[in-house]
Amino acid sequence: MSSTLTWQQLRDLKRSAFEDAGDKWHEVSHRAATDRTRVDQAMTKQLRETQESESAEKAVERLRRLSRNFQYVHSECGLVRTALNGLAADLAGPQRLLEDALADAASMNLTVNEDGSVGYPAAEVENIAGDKRQVPGGTALGSARLPLDPYPLGQGPKAPYFNGPGLLPANPNASKAQDVADRIARAVRAAQEVDARYARTLNGLRAARGLDVTSAMMKDVAADTAAVRGAAASYLEKVPESQSPAERKAWWDGLTEEQRQEYLKIAPDLIGGLDGLPATVRDEANRNYLPVLMDELAKDGGEDARTKLNALRLIQDKLSEPSRPPMFLLGIGDEGNGRAIVSYGNPDTSRNVSAYVPGLGTKLDDGFVKDTMKRAQDTALGARENDPSSASIVWLGYDAPQHVDVMGTGDAERGAPSYNRFMDGLQVANQHDDPHLTAIGHSYGSLTVGTAAKQSGGIPGVDDIILLGSPGVGVDKAEDLGVGKQHVFVGSADNDPVTHLPTKDEVLLAGPVGSLIYGDVFDWGDDDIYFGKDPSSEAFGAQRFKVDPGPHPVTELGGFDAHSQYFTPELDQVSADNIAAVVAGQPDKVVKEAYR
Repeated sequence: MSSTLTWQQLRDLKRSAFEDAGDKWHEVSHRAATDRTRVDQAMTKQLRETQESESAEKAVERLRRLSRNFQYVHSECGLVRTALNGLAADLAGPQRLLEDALADAASMNLTVNEDGSVGYPAAEVENIAGDKRQVPGGTALGSARLPLDPYPLGQGPKAPYFNGPGLLPANPNASKAQDVADRIARAVRAAQEVDARYARTLNGLRAARGLDVTSAMMKDVAADTAAVRGAAASYLEKVPESQSPAERKAWWDGLTEEQRQEYLKIAPDLIGGLDGLPATVRDEANRNYLPVLMDELAKDGGEDARTKLNALRLIQDKLSEPSRPPMFLLGIGDEGNGRAIVSYGNPDTSRNVSAYVPGLGTKLDDGFVKDTMKRAQDTALGARENDPSSASIVWLGYDAPQHVDVMGTGDAERGAPSYNRFMDGLQVANQHDDPHLTAIGHSYGSLTVGTAAKQSGGIPGVDDIILLGSPGVGVDKAEDLGVGKQHVFVGSADNDPVTHLPTKDEVLLAGPVGSLIYGDVFDWGDDDIYFGKDPSSEAFGAQRFKVDPGPHPVTELGGFDAHSQYFTPELDQVSADNIAAVVAGQPDKVVKEAYR
């Protein structure tokens, strides 16, 4: 097709040919993705784990380059497919407009000429005196400058009743012919505009010569994706980023399977973060987006970018190997301190699902992958011993404070709405009629959970809340969290310094050291801490469960060790068992402990 497109070419166009070609590009894209997985899992990983030498490192680097090449082919071929399908879909309107005009021409005995003009026959008309006369036929030229829809539905242009000397009426066929000619011109013009838009986009998807994918070519993937998104905007509906999880799910369910696959190719960064969509869909989208995000961070080169990049590489390694339970990547991002949402077990098919919010010092770094993610995995494994239909999630969907001295409520207040939206998405996507959802907040994350619970309607779908190593949750009573105090469970190690943080007023009056020593002078019940009432106190009224006291921060040089062992069976089996029992919906197995 070209700017000289004729109405005959538009009439004879087989849009299915574009779709068939798109399917072939999809096959290439799929093969490239399969080959990339094979390179990453069967070759690179095995070589890295079994060989340690300079030659092995060089081989690994070459394999990584091969993997990058396959990723590029996978992405670009997917974009070509979407562009071709979009072209076919966007040409449907102009082609239908032309077909309707040609059908009307045939029914009215009009002749469509090669140049798109429309001939009309002579007609016998009657003037105002009652005399009948023959008026000649003629030719109507269509105007491509007219708006695409200038007339109300079913109405054409109005010809004047009288025409020239003798008050002779105009040929009634003239207005009919003009209407048809204008519609043909508009159809051809619209098709030319569609063709030009997609021609620019498809020409931009050409790769440079050579067998290697350069950094510049990988950078172009993002630009190419944006170009295809723009060209195919009318073909692909706008991703509903601002809608509720239920509305997003309804939108996704209403798409064809082909459209879904195209969204996964051209908008993985958007699809992967949409609460309410199936976990398998978000996982696939984020796996597609992961190499692109890693490449963007690699180009940044800053210390923060390197930290996030190393974490994402570790996550990618984990995704490439078997996991028990299976691992699902529900969200990634580089905003703020980094974003990552990882589930162990499918949260859509599991009856019991927990979502754990980490706290103080957490960010997207090596520690998150090696320690924080393991906590979610340990919880999932423990819960499955009670009920195999269990999954556990770690939700790093906000910025946690990085140091005690900068802790305020702002991070929790900003993170709470996002957490609630995520929890709403869990219940919307879950396949059970009444899933059992547990919100877990550790450290500062407990304040985020508490803040989420205080929002209108509470945390959507949540049945139980677990607070671990909490500096306070922003409310003074467990019943204020919206699930009933018998459904609020607290683990608070005696030697966890965070659970003994003095109130801000105590620090102001006595200083950091003095407030720890003389706290009772200012707090008669000794049950007030940094962000409110101590969740492990009788005044708070939650269900406190038994945990190991942990090493003393001073006498045993434990520091903050007791703050970090709640989830870990190797360090605190009783705490891990209690958490697992609550998550599995079996609170009768929880071992209780006296209030502080």
